[in-house]
Amino acid sequence: MKAVSLPMPPETLPRNMRFAALQRLVRLLLGSPLNAALTLAFSALLIVTVPPMLRWLVIDAVWFDPDPNACRTATGACWSFVYAKSGQLLFGIYPVDERWRPAIVCLLIVALLGWSVRPASWTARLLALWIAAFALIVWLMGGGFGLVEVPTSSWGGLPVTLILTVAAIGTAFPIGILLALARRSAMPMVRIGAVVLIESVRGLPLLSILFVASIMMPLFLPEALLPDKFVRALVALTIFAAAYLAEVIRGGLQAIPKGQYEAAAALGLPFWRTQYLVILPQAIRVVIPALANTIIVMIKNTSLVLVVGLFDLISSGKAALADPEWPSPAAETFLFIGAIFFALSFSFARFADFLERRGPVSH
Repeated sequence: MKAVSLPMPPETLPRNMRFAALQRLVRLLLGSPLNAALTLAFSALLIVTVPPMLRWLVIDAVWFDPDPNACRTATGACWSFVYAKSGQLLFGIYPVDERWRPAIVCLLIVALLGWSVRPASWTARLLALWIAAFALIVWLMGGGFGLVEVPTSSWGGLPVTLILTVAAIGTAFPIGILLALARRSAMPMVRIGAVVLIESVRGLPLLSILFVASIMMPLFLPEALLPDKFVRALVALTIFAAAYLAEVIRGGLQAIPKGQYEAAAALGLPFWRTQYLVILPQAIRVVIPALANTIIVMIKNTSLVLVVGLFDLISSGKAALADPEWPSPAAETFLFIGAIFFALSFSFARFADFLERRGPVSH
């Protein structure tokens, strides 16, 4: 007769599962001399670094004391400076009485970004919503039509970083797609033009492009035709991002099998419908990790606009540290700014992970 295995009593199953998990953990951490050595070294590093770091960051820190002298005598972090200067750190040299306007702009951009990550919102209405939102953003930041006018030279802080990031990447992505298609075009002039533009931009550092846009361009254009410094920096960031995104997308286009083009041609699809419906969705899906990496780098590259006189987050932090009443806690200030950049980059990285899980290449 065939032996029949009796089911394990339910009260012993979780215990056995916990024991098996503990065995796997021990095997992973101490299963070999190398693993044991690495585990001990990492544990020692944590013991040495984490307690002093927590003591400086939290336990001995000065949190909400408005007296600057409290930070001079404290042995921990001076978070009171960040709290007291939060308006200047977030909004730069924007007029104090009008800072409610950049605050609304930041909330609007973050809300729209949160809405845009929903697949159900990926329609033509989303583009119209962003265009209307940017018209509202320009009105709120710049003023006019009932609001006090504020020139772009007085913009600063988080709104500048968010506007430059969203506008530059949002505009550069379709331009990058067109450049990638142009570089693979069978028409020689189109292909050569795309190659020259992409390689010229990729061969220059972003700082030099910003200097050309903000410092050298006024030497060649009359004042009436010269765009605003903020617009020139935005155009420079857009061109730089488009060149890098184009090469990433071209890599995805080259990964698509020739049979996909032949199948689309057999269905009678014209070139642009083939790209829109068949090729580009597959190509972009293949290069999602590379696209995410490029976009995250561009988010952090917006901090370079400080060299051309725009007050982004880092410029606002440096201006706040110049206050002689406070002991200039640079570490705390740049930790706060770094946390904002980390939140932006980490959020986009999680969105990229979501896209990878939603549509893997095998689908």
